[in-house]
Amino acid sequence: MFFSVLWLALIVAAVVIEAATAQMISIWFVAGGVAALIANLCGAGPVAQFACYVLVSALALALSRPLVRKKLRVQVAPTNADRMIGQTGVVTEAIDNEAARGQVKVLGSVWSAESAQNEQIPAGGAVEVLRIEGVKLIVEPKAPAGAPQK
Repeated sequence: MFFSVLWLALIVAAVVIEAATAQMISIWFVAGGVAALIANLCGAGPVAQFACYVLVSALALALSRPLVRKKLRVQVAPTNADRMIGQTGVVTEAIDNEAARGQVKVLGSVWSAESAQNEQIPAGGAVEVLRIEGVKLIVEPKAPAGAPQK
């Protein structure tokens, strides 16, 4: 009787935890608890019940985890800052990575900037935004129209 109550309590606890969380973290233990409860009702001893619980929980985890991970994959939502990537900006303060200074104006906003190639870029020069690292734009000089590309 004790083990029947134990397995039932474990099943209920796992269901409550699963219902309270956004990710699947305890559903496998529900399956293991049901298997152990069935083993108990069939007259299996405590060691066999525990073995059923562990084996079925592990098997449920192994079989379903790849599917669950694919379904629960977090999608990265683009931010307004992502609009800066690929845009052309104007250097408002000369960019010098060694001196840790430089600013660029892109789409009406002024950002701290670094040169991608560790080169100095004078104020007034046109740059292309390659990526964002923290609060800095990583840029490279933009070739004038008609000039050969690097």
